[in-house]
Amino acid sequence: MKIYTGRGDEGMTDLRDMTRVSKTSSRIEAYGTVDEVNALVGTVRPTGYDDVDEVLEAVQNHLHIVQADLANPDPDEDDPQIRAEHVDDLEAWIDDAESELDPLTSFILPGGSETGAKLHHARAVSRRGERRVVSLAAEEPVNTEVVAYLNRLSDALFVFARLVNKRDGVREDSPTY
Repeated sequence: MKIYTGRGDEGMTDLRDMTRVSKTSSRIEAYGTVDEVNALVGTVRPTGYDDVDEVLEAVQNHLHIVQADLANPDPDEDDPQIRAEHVDDLEAWIDDAESELDPLTSFILPGGSETGAKLHHARAVSRRGERRVVSLAAEEPVNTEVVAYLNRLSDALFVFARLVNKRDGVREDSPTY
C-alpha cells in the first residue's frame, strides 16, 4: 500500500464510500479528532500495568471502529460499526477500575504521574471528539452509539487516570476556589 497518493493535495479526501469531501468537513473533523484520541492513548502504553494496557489496547481497536463508522455515511450491515456492546465493555472496565479507587468527593485537577496526565489529556480530547460528532449529527445521520461510546470513553479515561495515579502513589489535588 502506497502511503502517498496526491489525491488530497487539493484539500479533498475520500470517505469510505469514495465520496469526495473537503478535509474541513464536519465528518472529517469528527473522525480526525477520534484519530487524535487514539494517538494519545498510544502514547500511554505501556503503562506498567498489564490490566490497564490490555484495556487501552482494546480501546484503540474500538477507536479504529469509530473512525471507520464515521468515515462511512451510508454503512451496510456488515461494515464496521460501534455497537452497544462496545459501550458495555467501557462500562465494565470503568466499574472494575472504580472498585479499586476511593470514592470521588470533589473535582480533581488533571495531572499526576506522566501516565496519569497523558490519560487526562486523552480524556479532554475525547470530549472534543464527542462534541465534533454531536455537531456532525446535527447535520447528517450518525450512529448514535458513537456518541454514547465517546461519552463513556472520556469517563473511562478519567477513571484510568485516577487508577494509574493511585497505583503510582500520586495524590489527587482538588482545585481551590
